Amino acid sequence: MKSINIKSIIAFALFVVAIGFTSCKSGNKTETKETTKVEETHSETIEVSEEQMKAVGIELGTIEMKNLNSVVKSSGKLEVPPQNKADVNSLVSGIIKKILVLEGNYVRQGQTVAILENTDIVKLQQDYLMLKKEFVYSEQEYQRQKELNTKSAGTGKVFQQAASKYETDKARLKGIETQLQQLNISPASVANGNFVNQIPITAPISGVIGHIPIKTGSYIDMQTSLMDIVDNSQVHCDLQVYEKDLFKVKNGQTVEFILSNQNNKQITGTIYGINQSFENENKSVIVHAKINNTGGIKLLPGMYVSALINVGNQTVQAVPVDAVVSAEGKQYIFMVVDEESEGKEKAEKKEAGEKSEKNTEAKAEKHIQFKKIEVTTGVTELGYIEITPLEEIPKGARIATKGAFYVLSKTSGGKEEEE
Repeated sequence: MKSINIKSIIAFALFVVAIGFTSCKSGNKTETKETTKVEETHSETIEVSEEQMKAVGIELGTIEMKNLNSVVKSSGKLEVPPQNKADVNSLVSGIIKKILVLEGNYVRQGQTVAILENTDIVKLQQDYLMLKKEFVYSEQEYQRQKELNTKSAGTGKVFQQAASKYETDKARLKGIETQLQQLNISPASVANGNFVNQIPITAPISGVIGHIPIKTGSYIDMQTSLMDIVDNSQVHCDLQVYEKDLFKVKNGQTVEFILSNQNNKQITGTIYGINQSFENENKSVIVHAKINNTGGIKLLPGMYVSALINVGNQTVQAVPVDAVVSAEGKQYIFMVVDEESEGKEKAEKKEAGEKSEKNTEAKAEKHIQFKKIEVTTGVTELGYIEITPLEEIPKGARIATKGAFYVLSKTSGGKEEEE
């Protein structure tokens, strides 16, 4: 009998313990469900203050329509037409006496950039002056013989000799005048006996002075380049298009350029010319594109670019690559769902009846609420990525185009705090 009572007591104790464990487990489940519910509610919207947005550089924009699929990829560099580049040379050899410009200076066509000295030009001026006076006599003799020949008072042979010498001297005089003009020496000044031994070297085109390899006292000849000038007003882009894509490219198609070494600045252009021969063993053809919109960027010949030639009309929804974030194997964007100005501190002070001058002007802090939208992504080009939202987004809805990782961190931080 005593043994039976002990067994009954043990069984009853085990029953009580089992009921308590079950109740505790059930309570934990309920608490976990409630916590999960709080976390899910917290993750529906993410609130960021205006001050935080400025601090971390969050920017807002909209989903854009971009032509990312029907394009031909190419690369190249900026160039100027050959008529917009020039070397400055002298038509005679001599010693450089003065250099009147510096590298980087802008010059106009015909502006003097250097002074050259050459004693041989003195002889040229002397020959011109002597021939000028001789030509006066030849012209007078020709007119005299012409008049005699008209009256049959002279011989035809003498008239022919006078006419021949007149035409010869005239041609020689014209030739020397042309040489003097090419050297920027005034024939009229020389005819008055004003000789010079220095001549100005002028700019053949308007533009910016490039490299100047000479210095004062340098001896130069007609093959020596004194300096080079570049006119960047007609900068265009030379792109390399490979044989497999050549049939897609046509004049008039638009091009989007990315300047590789200029923080990926984007400019636009239009194809205006396609070479008809291959450039090298890679089977590429040079395609020329004019620049339509520089976007205020200073373009220089030699800058390298990456480009997309739009060869079709298919457009897709796209956002900047910084607008898409990855989490747990999925991609998301953050859409603005509510913007409100919360003046909690000001409202509280109003209810409390505080009339302090320092507190009455308290400013409300602006908050923006974001909603996490899952998307699928496609092709990425020129800093944009194709997206397909997995839920409907209102037309014109604003999204975080920059700083989305910070908004994502706010959701992660919230969960960690809840846990």
